[in-house]
Amino acid sequence: MENKWEYDYSGLYHNGYTPAPSPYQPLPPEMGEQGPLGSEPPRRKKGRGKKIFSGALALVLVAGVSFGGGYAGFKAASAGQTDRIVYQAPTSTPASGTGTTAANLVGVINAVNPSVVAVTTEQMVTSNFWGGQQVVSGAGSGVIFTADGYIITNNHVIEGAQQIKVKLSDDTEYTAKLIGTDSQSDIAVLKVDATGLTPAVLGDSDSVQVGELSIAVGNPLGTLSNTATDGIISGLDREVTVQGNTMRLMQTSAAVSPGNSGGGLFNANGELVGIVNAKSTGEYAEGLGFAIPINTAKQVAQDLIENGYVTGRPALGITVISISDAQTAMQYGVSSFGVYVQSVTSGSGADKAGMKVGDRIVSVGSQLVESTGDVTNALKDLNAGDVVEVQVDRNRELMTLNITLGERTQA
Repeated sequence: MENKWEYDYSGLYHNGYTPAPSPYQPLPPEMGEQGPLGSEPPRRKKGRGKKIFSGALALVLVAGVSFGGGYAGFKAASAGQTDRIVYQAPTSTPASGTGTTAANLVGVINAVNPSVVAVTTEQMVTSNFWGGQQVVSGAGSGVIFTADGYIITNNHVIEGAQQIKVKLSDDTEYTAKLIGTDSQSDIAVLKVDATGLTPAVLGDSDSVQVGELSIAVGNPLGTLSNTATDGIISGLDREVTVQGNTMRLMQTSAAVSPGNSGGGLFNANGELVGIVNAKSTGEYAEGLGFAIPINTAKQVAQDLIENGYVTGRPALGITVISISDAQTAMQYGVSSFGVYVQSVTSGSGADKAGMKVGDRIVSVGSQLVESTGDVTNALKDLNAGDVVEVQVDRNRELMTLNITLGERTQA
């Protein structure tokens, strides 16, 4: 069973403004466009492997401290600096071999605090049927990646933001540029015009073991920056799904709250081992936080800085639209719910295989397709250059297309 996730915390933390529900939702990045939002039909999964997290566990992304809500687009060009310094774990560490004591913990937290920042965002949203607009704010966290101002946060922290600001632990505030974002890994990179910052010391998430101390540092509720909570690493390689996007995350018992997303998960040596991005809100669940392993986050961040996108990601070469309600189906002149091809990139694998605008995608490989997320997940274990079998319904005729995947070059 797919886990239930939420993005919008505006019903919990807001300034009295209740936004009207938006009729649109973002599509996965390789699709490119937006599609209408409707209730998804019952989900069927085939051939995608066992979900480690199943059952009625409710999971939420923890960035969503917002005072209102909405969607807008913003992207800034990548800064051209090349003197980046990525800090790796030193050969010897303060707490190594000494056990964890209160004094050690105080020292570790004091050492890592300057590497964690508060992230605030502003968006312009339409507040009523007549098109009235209002600026609303959101908040999350981030971790300094390099001394010259590159900062890692979550994609869902800054998604749709028109303005992004970063506040350091000493209360110095900067306006940040969005360098790149990757919704598949939920990682984004920001850049501030500063030097001499204190980057986090990067650990090795592949060597982390269940039972190790973990310290989460972030900006819970958007108002309590550099809050530290501690726990243990509770699990590794947890497979969880958010709105159709499956991620493998590290589990921690350290308390995390809305606003912690993008903050750091550190070990007893003060090494960054994860980027916090989710928690459980199940009625009977406690102490279930999740983080993106730093080895994953580091690789994605470096690709975003150097290339503006994550290299090697496969793409069909299409944009799609999800039609899941009668009104939208009538608008687009189709008789069946499903995922439809909205555009085909000239010269792409899909184009060469004969895919057409208006085709309804039935399956990709062994994955039945009932939402745009199914298309994304079907490609996750594939690489650019692989050939995938795609079944489409064209004018009530089932067709099989063999598509050679290209490389996705956009976030």
